[in-house]
Amino acid sequence: MSRRPAVLAATAALTGALALTGCSGSGASKAELSVSGSYMPQPVSADMAAGFLTITNKGGTKDELTSVSSNAAGQVTMHSTVGGEMREQSSFAIPAHGRLVFRSGANHLMFEQLRHRPRQGQTVELKLTFAKSGPLTVEMPVKSATYHPMTGH
Repeated sequence: MSRRPAVLAATAALTGALALTGCSGSGASKAELSVSGSYMPQPVSADMAAGFLTITNKGGTKDELTSVSSNAAGQVTMHSTVGGEMREQSSFAIPAHGRLVFRSGANHLMFEQLRHRPRQGQTVELKLTFAKSGPLTVEMPVKSATYHPMTGH
């Protein structure tokens, strides 16, 4: 009879330890994505435009941007620019506790086959699709063709 309290205490301790392990692992096992700084310079071309934004991952697991789409364009492609050479990419990694930055002269989005020419002051909706996380919908404001995010002009 003296063994029963010891077994119950051990079982309770084990159950508590497993519960704590489950809780601590759940937050670290997924990406926590958010988007900031999105904008599209007003296009100078009737059929193409560029787009820029930052995706921040506050989670403990990396993710991957696998596609971008928008009703404003026939297709949206993702590009990297290395050594002045632009290359289309099928995906971009978003590191755990890191960022993926799309900016002028570097990684960027290309809106191709525009259905209408976006004008300054309007917004363009786009859908970001990820390998692990659910999709994000972003309202991208159209800025002046010469807009620079560092100065806000």
